[in-house]
Amino acid sequence: MFTQLNPPLPVHVIDRGAGLAFAVIDYGLEHNLIWITAIDATGEIWCAPNPKVRLSENWTAGRIVNPARDSGQQEESKEQE
Repeated sequence: MFTQLNPPLPVHVIDRGAGLAFAVIDYGLEHNLIWITAIDATGEIWCAPNPKVRLSENWTAGRIVNPARDSGQQEESKEQE
């Protein structure tokens, strides 16, 4: 089943970066959801399996830290502050 997301969801794809997921493919039982995501930095469209996709931070929803990001990235940003 192909489902268009309206509105798109801001996500972080591990090893690819931040982007907007605009559709999901569900092949059914015993398959990962496939998130169709436009990557912000490159404009590339990737079909990312569910274990590689995380929701982006959302201050209003209380999701301040994204645990999926590399710990090295978080440490670098803390050092720069």
